[in-house]
Amino acid sequence: MSKKIQCIIVDDEPVAREILENHLSKIEKIEIIGSCKNALEAFQIISTQNADLIFLDINMPKISGLSFAKSINKNSKVIFTTAYREYAVDGFDLQAVDYLLKPISFERLLQALNKYLNDNSVVRYNEPFQFEEEKSDYFFVRSDRKMIKISFSEILFIESLSDYIRIHLTGKTVITRETIANIETRLPQNDFLRVHRSFIVAVKAIDSFTCEFVEIGKKQIPISRSYKKGVLEKLEQV
Repeated sequence: MSKKIQCIIVDDEPVAREILENHLSKIEKIEIIGSCKNALEAFQIISTQNADLIFLDINMPKISGLSFAKSINKNSKVIFTTAYREYAVDGFDLQAVDYLLKPISFERLLQALNKYLNDNSVVRYNEPFQFEEEKSDYFFVRSDRKMIKISFSEILFIESLSDYIRIHLTGKTVITRETIANIETRLPQNDFLRVHRSFIVAVKAIDSFTCEFVEIGKKQIPISRSYKKGVLEKLEQV
């Protein structure tokens, strides 16, 4: 068996590091040798250990991820992680393996790792990854400059606002820059139902329904014509 891929996470946001640590812990061939809040901490690790792969935030204080990437041994590959799309070109100019936009899903992380695995410079890792994926009961979204934990059990319904979505939870509402189509892929299909191009509802939160709408508390959410057949079939089975 080939050795594990030695990884370092570098990000000044504790929650962002936690998300990556959680994702990577599910992958058998990955070993995290360091989780750092800045480039200086990462320098200390790579001065004594060989890092195969570095998950590197771009927008960090003092030393940016781009500056750090320019200074490291080219045998260490980089996957950039950031909340800002505008840095993508600079990241790829540095021959990064991939560029991940926060919040990072497990599925998107796997795509990046497959790019790394298929690179000619890492053919020694030619055995397939074995994933020990567990079903999480939450995900994270970015809102108000921080990562907010969203528990599936607290979601009532999700409303599209063009490039943003409003997640209505028990007791509060969270707005994040995301599309409803992307957020739908992160929800357990059996527990949530797309009833309209602009609405996803939690099945357990529905108080009543007709052929035209579902009711959650005092909110009537329309059922659109294109979703009506599937919605009614699903609700009549519950």
